[in-house]
Amino acid sequence: MIKKSLLGLTIAALAILASGCQSSSQSNANTAETTTTTTAGPDNSDITTTTDRNGVKTETRTFRNNPRVSKVVVTTSNGTRTVKVYSPSGEERELKSEPEKALAATGDAIADAAGWVKDKSTTAADKTKKGAKTAADKTVDTTKTVANKSKAGARSVVDTTREGVKKTANEIKKIVNP
Repeated sequence: MIKKSLLGLTIAALAILASGCQSSSQSNANTAETTTTTTAGPDNSDITTTTDRNGVKTETRTFRNNPRVSKVVVTTSNGTRTVKVYSPSGEERELKSEPEKALAATGDAIADAAGWVKDKSTTAADKTKKGAKTAADKTVDTTKTVANKSKAGARSVVDTTREGVKKTANEIKKIVNP
């Protein structure tokens, strides 16, 4: 009795082992029919292209440090092409405007086409920084002139600096309150 049950258990174990090998070999066959390549893309991105055994081509462009776009996925199946854009927060949008440029355009151009608005606070900060640098440069230039001139030249520096500050303040107001 023990020999019969041991023989039955051995046969069952061999059957399980054989089916496991078959699944593994089918999995390897499916993997062998899928091709994947990765290339460097424009605007600090990488493009990974995968074609499966059914001919579906998926091109994934991953941006390394774009604040507005994290990746673009272009899927082509039976001649139909779909383009999806993903933001760094994970938001997904289908790109309808110029999808043929999704693998070559800049990240900002793709974000604009997807309808994502650029953060205005970044723009205001950039312009403020630029205005401050311009005012600082003007102040340095004017200060050099003052060192070589009289007290009247010093008054000119104050007036020029005051005008520069007013212009910078006006530019900031225009940016903040368009």
